[in-house]
Amino acid sequence: MKFENDLPYWMALSQLPNWGNERINRLLIELLHNKKISFAEFFELDAENLKAEFGLSFKEAEDVLKAKEELPNYAFLAESLAEQGFHLIPIDSKEYSQTLKQNLKVKDSPPLLYVKGNITLLHEDSVAIVGSRNASPVALEFTKNIAKNCVERNEIIVSGFAKGVDRTALEATLEYDGRSIIVLPQGILTFGSGIKKYYRKIIDGDILILSTFQPKAPWSVGLAMQRNTYIYGLANTIYVAESDTKGGTWNGALNGLKRGLKVFVRQPQTDEKNGNNLLILKGGIPVDLFGKRIDSSVNTVEDQLKKILANGPLPAGEIASRLNVPIETKELQKLLLNLSFVDSKRIKSKKYYFLKETVKAQLNLFNC
Repeated sequence: MKFENDLPYWMALSQLPNWGNERINRLLIELLHNKKISFAEFFELDAENLKAEFGLSFKEAEDVLKAKEELPNYAFLAESLAEQGFHLIPIDSKEYSQTLKQNLKVKDSPPLLYVKGNITLLHEDSVAIVGSRNASPVALEFTKNIAKNCVERNEIIVSGFAKGVDRTALEATLEYDGRSIIVLPQGILTFGSGIKKYYRKIIDGDILILSTFQPKAPWSVGLAMQRNTYIYGLANTIYVAESDTKGGTWNGALNGLKRGLKVFVRQPQTDEKNGNNLLILKGGIPVDLFGKRIDSSVNTVEDQLKKILANGPLPAGEIASRLNVPIETKELQKLLLNLSFVDSKRIKSKKYYFLKETVKAQLNLFNC
């Protein structure tokens, strides 16, 4: 079949060194849709024609020529993967997740997916439950509650298989007889122990194992960070159990908000020190321990901030202290400037923040 014969080419192009997904995807668009030439014809071009026909730099043309040398190895690897029951899904395939493509666009969508298991899970409503590796007991309890809710709604849970919230979400999903997509921070061939552990669930169609990396790539911090993008990209909805104010959960939740996804954030208890309240301020939807949306009239972090500022201007450090959130002053200053109800002014060379008069008047009227 032509599709199967093209897989070595897809593998070669998806692994072009230091290109990034956007550059690879734009080359694929040019090759497949604009120039409309075959992969075989493309790889027959020399460096000068690659530069002239596709606008490649000298370095990029050299990368393509080196990838051409590896085509026999990719052909052997593609055949080996097929024999072991793995599937390769290029970005132009109907089997490719439309949610992933819609969320990540040309810029971030991985050009090739390596999968094992039930491919149809890529086309069903999916939820990412995310949080810290060292999550608190209350965050893990929240994770189990959300997983149960999602299973009852027949939604797919997307998991990154990291310890903490990710692993708890996966195990709770399976406990409640739900289904999950496991997104790997490594090559799919290096997940042998995991495939063995979940073999029955994979065979039964309850789990799909997915990787976007070279099949034999070992786990690394860098791949784990890239993997986080795909967890959020595969989800229609995001639930944040617990977040720091930096790192994968924080950045993923913010990117989800920018992409217009619904990001539900567990409202933290008063004695917790995490970034959940800040995510709520940035647009996350506050929910309780069972995932129930908290009405805006119920003492949200926005209400807390308004009350803190109601009595007069305060510097960012004092505001952070009263909000009980772990955030650097500069980061909080950026956040405050983006809030529609906050204004600022300098008093003796120091910046202070206060409620806008219209908001303050409404608050005073409400408290009368």
